[in-house]
Amino acid sequence: MLHHVEIWVPDLRRAIGSWQWLLQALGYTVFQDWEDGRSWRLGPTYLVLEQSPALTADHHDRRRPGLNHLAFHVESRALLDALVEQAPAHGWTLMFPDRHPDAGGAQHYAAYLEDEDGFEIELVAFDGADRL
Repeated sequence: MLHHVEIWVPDLRRAIGSWQWLLQALGYTVFQDWEDGRSWRLGPTYLVLEQSPALTADHHDRRRPGLNHLAFHVESRALLDALVEQAPAHGWTLMFPDRHPDAGGAQHYAAYLEDEDGFEIELVAFDGADRL
């Protein structure tokens, strides 16, 4: 089981504005909060956003080596659709809008969102045909 994921962001305040809305909508709660970071927890797993002085770039490029995206289960298609509708107000842009919600294939009801810093998340409806 995954313990935690730490994401270094160029602007913590902006990142919190985007990520907090999403994570709380998915059931995460604030776990830790300090001057240069914040984390949210769901069960034993937590996600950290940190603005580190050791950053060497000001934007994430998911097409370079490293993290491409994080994928989250969403409890229903209705919730996924609501999150997609609300996402722009929180700094997220829908990727592949011409193929949404089937960009991952006809049996995969999902949304792909990108934040202002270039981080991509995938939201996958758990009530879809690809249910595990």
